[in-house]
Amino acid sequence: MAEGEDMQTFTSIMDALVRISTSMKNMEKELLCPVCQEMYKQPLVLPCTHNVCQACAREVLGQQGYIGHGGDPSSEPTSPASTPSTRSPRLSRRTLPKPDRLDRLLKSGFGTYPGRKRGALHPQVIMFPCPACQGDVELGERGLAGLFRNLTLERVVERYRQSVSVGGAILCQLCKPPPLEATKGCTECRATFCNECFKLFHPWGTQKAQHEPTLPTLSFRPKGLMCPDHKEEVTHYCKTCQRLVCQLCRVRRTHSGHKITPVLSAYQALKDKLTKSLTYILGNQDTVQTQICELEEAVRHTEVSGQQAKEEVSQLVRGLGAVLEEKRASLLQAIEECQQERLARLSAQIQEHRSLLDGSGLVGYAQEVLKETDQPCFVQAAKQLHNRIARATEALQTFRPAASSSFRHCQLDVGREMKLLTELNFLRVPEAPVIDTQRTFAYDQIFLCWRLPPHSPPAWHYTVEFRRTDVPAQPGPTRWQRREEVRGTSALLENPDTGSVYVLRVRGCNKAGYGEYSEDVHLHTPPAPGIQKLAGRGGVCLQFQLLGRLR
Repeated sequence: MAEGEDMQTFTSIMDALVRISTSMKNMEKELLCPVCQEMYKQPLVLPCTHNVCQACAREVLGQQGYIGHGGDPSSEPTSPASTPSTRSPRLSRRTLPKPDRLDRLLKSGFGTYPGRKRGALHPQVIMFPCPACQGDVELGERGLAGLFRNLTLERVVERYRQSVSVGGAILCQLCKPPPLEATKGCTECRATFCNECFKLFHPWGTQKAQHEPTLPTLSFRPKGLMCPDHKEEVTHYCKTCQRLVCQLCRVRRTHSGHKITPVLSAYQALKDKLTKSLTYILGNQDTVQTQICELEEAVRHTEVSGQQAKEEVSQLVRGLGAVLEEKRASLLQAIEECQQERLARLSAQIQEHRSLLDGSGLVGYAQEVLKETDQPCFVQAAKQLHNRIARATEALQTFRPAASSSFRHCQLDVGREMKLLTELNFLRVPEAPVIDTQRTFAYDQIFLCWRLPPHSPPAWHYTVEFRRTDVPAQPGPTRWQRREEVRGTSALLENPDTGSVYVLRVRGCNKAGYGEYSEDVHLHTPPAPGIQKLAGRGGVCLQFQLLGRLR
């Protein structure tokens, strides 16, 4: 029994470790700088609330011509370890924003420089291309010097490094090679030390001996968040500017009339909101997973539906192509037949004219007939020959080609068809119908009439929905009664309750799906014989009482 419990405990511990490791690995993408794609080092908070490494921000500004003017929101004192050998090698591997985005950025310069007076009426400002939101954010005249360091994010990065042992052990920065593993850190000196080096650089009886050792770290932070303008500790939060301020900032004219609260109040309010939101998310993990499954199913359905739509469009276009090909063959056949008939007529006319040439058979035969001296025989032979010669002579005198060589009558006018093909597009759903207030009324029956707006795609059928509004509301969603697949642009609802208020709406449907609903219209069924007609929109009705009964 004890062995089983031990095995269950061990399994639970291993599962917890796996969950923690997975959570840590998933969190890593939140700790990567969008510029260098490495873990943040001294991150700065941009006005758009995104973060970027200080070194990356300086390099981006340097690409824009702000060399030496990037400012330092946390100017660090010189430390014993600030040597070229300890600088980060990331600078040579950093991926910078694209040049076309840098070309769109603002004007050079900030602060004071030759040719510009302090306090100019139209000071130029620095624009920074945020790599996270792909927008150009304004840094003001002071550039990076006006930004806060995200110390919380630095602490999270450091805890993450320690939890997953990123980069291995932290080495002493003052040892002679090979360096020993660091055991202490000093916030004042901004360096890590082994035991011997810490004693060496903090000799007894000196002011440095008062430095309080900390755990070794790769990033030293100031003890508190300091105002970048006055180097004072921030104590308040300006809700109007959404910015932390110090006591000096609070009394400045720029915050006159702003709603400023102590930083403790802002801390409690934001912490409560974040805790509540996080608790809600953690308490609805099953809902999140269900929605993820729905989205994944929607992705699969989108892929299948998109492929089906592609095949359908291809099939329809191929069908159009087949019709065009059939029509092309028919038109070419008609032109071919017309061409052959004309060629035959022109060839016959050519033969007739060739018979008129000297030396041709007809002329020679006529000349031989003229030599005949026997009068009866000449008359018999010349009669038929004379008819042929007469027709040839007439054709010679009134010469005209037997057929036209032009095929202009075979030209196609495809303007309308080309316009239709050019406008060939996906079918749109019908627009929201418009209720015809002049023809809609309620009596012992409700007659609803509508029409589609001009230029609306056609609707194959309509759905009419109606419900009573003068009954107590039932728990749950409002239930509409439906009349599906209504053909035409009117509907008759029989046997409504008398003395009741009905709200009605209608929408069209075609192959593309359902369109938007029309505006709701309200009709009051009279308790006694009468006709109530709709007047205007928004459910305003006029009731016309009839003198006689309507039967």
